[in-house]
Amino acid sequence: MTQKLIYQHKQFAYIIFVLLGWIASFVILALVLLGPNVPIILFAISLIVIGFIFHGLTIKVSDKDISWGFGPGVLGKKIKLSDIEQVKAVTNSFRHGIGIRITHDGWVYTVHGFSAVALDLKDGTSIRLGTNDQENLLTALNSRLDNN
Repeated sequence: MTQKLIYQHKQFAYIIFVLLGWIASFVILALVLLGPNVPIILFAISLIVIGFIFHGLTIKVSDKDISWGFGPGVLGKKIKLSDIEQVKAVTNSFRHGIGIRITHDGWVYTVHGFSAVALDLKDGTSIRLGTNDQENLLTALNSRLDNN
């Protein structure tokens, strides 16, 4: 049986692009001053890979679960909606950072900004999903949680 997709949104990681662009400017300067060499080229390739993996965060809500992943869908997770105790709008701070982190608020998955949705699971785990579409994500989750 196929699942019905209720919600899908991708938030792009503008801060990652700015930081990687800034670092890349030094890589280009190093290539110009030192000429092509293997360590600098390998470092440049690693910047491209990091940019590809962390260029955005996609969150999907289906009729049975919620899933999220960075870039092409890696380093994410899928949770059954029946495992969720409650969802609420929250605001992250600078200490929550970007990327994947464990904080005193639980796991944090975010790429940009401070808006997030907190998922409190029945097993006591807490997860914060950063989003620039907080209201629509909450609406999608609450509509499915009310039906479960």
